[in-house]
Amino acid sequence: MFHEGEREIQRRAGVERVAAQVGANNIVPWLPPGFGEFLARQPFVVIAGTDNDGRVWASPLVGGVGFARALDNRRVSLAADPPAGDPLEHMLGGPDARIGILAIEFVTRLRIRLNGLAERTPDGIVLTVEEAFGNCPKFIQRRLPAGRLEPARASRHADGNALDADQVRIVARADTFFIASAHQERGADASHRGGRPGFVEVSPDGSEVVFPDYPGNRMFQTLGNLTVDPRAGLLFLDWETGTALQVTGRAEIVWDEDEVGTRPGAERLVRVAVDAVHEHPGAMPARWELIEPSRLNPPVRWESA
Repeated sequence: MFHEGEREIQRRAGVERVAAQVGANNIVPWLPPGFGEFLARQPFVVIAGTDNDGRVWASPLVGGVGFARALDNRRVSLAADPPAGDPLEHMLGGPDARIGILAIEFVTRLRIRLNGLAERTPDGIVLTVEEAFGNCPKFIQRRLPAGRLEPARASRHADGNALDADQVRIVARADTFFIASAHQERGADASHRGGRPGFVEVSPDGSEVVFPDYPGNRMFQTLGNLTVDPRAGLLFLDWETGTALQVTGRAEIVWDEDEVGTRPGAERLVRVAVDAVHEHPGAMPARWELIEPSRLNPPVRWESA
């Protein structure tokens, strides 16, 4: 059920028995009842994959309500493609391409993850499910679409090798981001992270991102992947402007108690050395309004404990 990286993190965290029970009750190689209906309600999903250079990215895939649907209990159709210029535009160029999908419904705080083999079709993407499971509602901020945004005047994309001052401000305001990771055999996986604005830190030169790892489902799919493969992709969405800010780099899990103790609620930290940055204004067609932050969000504290 779990690969070597996941088992290592579970062992170090002392939750092997809990993880085994949670995984046995949740992870299945098909679509459980209700997943198809849930997918059909979502206007976008987050996909995780690798580009032609082997870098891991998380990208928004937007198609409107109904674009994601179950074809049967093993296959999911996504009637959309990554836009031109997106880092994952050509991710399905070869055989046996594996991607991860995160579908999240902010108003109900429900989310599901699907991982498996993907192929390009005339209509978009079809995923053959190898892993499907739900996640808990922890640290999800309730949001609702609050009106369409004006389309971007041009499909402007900006690339760099570090976060600039404007991009740092997007990260500093973020109460939500998405993380992609990968395993050589299992493929890519997309997950969600949430907290109070400021819970994600950026180094002064924009070359490093650090965030706390709060308590979750104890299966540690993301950290397990990062244990055996440090490649990571981060996606920050500006809910007011529709901008997607994507970061790819190499992650390190920080266990040092003194450093971890400076972030309330953190059990570990994750430090990502930035390799590349991609910014896509207008990636999201709608503005989203914050209805209620998660009551579980720990406070943000910058000083040493």
